[in-house]
Amino acid sequence: MRRRALAALTAVTISLSGCGYNRLQSQDEQVGAAWAEVLNQYQRRADLIPNLVETVRGFAQQERDVLIGVTEARSRVGSIQATPELVDDPEAFARFQAAQQELSGALARLLVVVERYPELRSDQSFRDLQAQLEGTENRIAVARNRYIEAVRQYNTTVRSFPSNLTAMIFGHDAKPTFAPENEADISTPPPVDFQRPDTAGGA
Repeated sequence: MRRRALAALTAVTISLSGCGYNRLQSQDEQVGAAWAEVLNQYQRRADLIPNLVETVRGFAQQERDVLIGVTEARSRVGSIQATPELVDDPEAFARFQAAQQELSGALARLLVVVERYPELRSDQSFRDLQAQLEGTENRIAVARNRYIEAVRQYNTTVRSFPSNLTAMIFGHDAKPTFAPENEADISTPPPVDFQRPDTAGGA
């Protein structure tokens, strides 16, 4: 009896392995890990924004609309519950991506405004925040690339025969991925560098 049970278990194990079950599980874990890193880096950026806004406000209070735009965009990002399960909900994922793109746009407008204020650009606190933001944008780009590649591999397995049959049986659906209007948005983080007052104008 024990030998039969062992033989049956071995047969099931070989069958599941051959039909892509183990690969699906492994790739699903990779997607989850990549998504967690995306969330981590986006949160890192969100955490920098209050100090960035306050620093800019100290030198450019008249830029009220731009500052409010960044604050409100950050609030909308925070209103979305970014959980591990979000990658299994295409509509929720699309809302998350739209909110992050809106925040990126608001930050870009804020950084353009900064060019008008040489004293702000030379402020040490602002320069420290600038360096942190630049590093974070780079990390976001890397994390998004890793997530996109993990999802590509997973979705390929989900849609390929015979692993697609296993995916259907065990409820593995294709996962959503980032779809920027311009592919450069994935590989190139938003520019954050500013000319210092002593180098502006090519002097």
